[in-house]
Amino acid sequence: QVQLVESGGGSVQAGGSLRLSCTTSGLTDCRFAVTWYRQPPTGAREYVAVLGALGNPIYAPGVKGRFTISRDDNKKTSDLQMDNLQPEDTAKYYCKMAVSDCPASGDYWGQGTQIDVYS
Repeated sequence: QVQLVESGGGSVQAGGSLRLSCTTSGLTDCRFAVTWYRQPPTGAREYVAVLGALGNPIYAPGVKGRFTISRDDNKKTSDLQMDNLQPEDTAKYYCKMAVSDCPASGDYWGQGTQIDVYS
């Protein structure tokens, strides 16, 4: 059974940093692409950053230069380093993994972790 768990959320003053982690279970011998999404208090879920198996990250325009996505292919985990956070970054952040090349192939989501940025 595949499970994703996000951690590292919290409350931070504008200009501060947080690091989110997405840990997994059940992905042994699988390939994956990871996408971080967020959903603000009022609004739709939007993508933040994506990192495929080839390792070329893509960032949403609003976070480029401030956020850094990474992955550990051995541990099957991903981190999202968020620097210079701003109040508009306040949202619930989700990790999604598109899994392939193994019996567990499919898309999986974590439960999300809340980020609150205050000015």
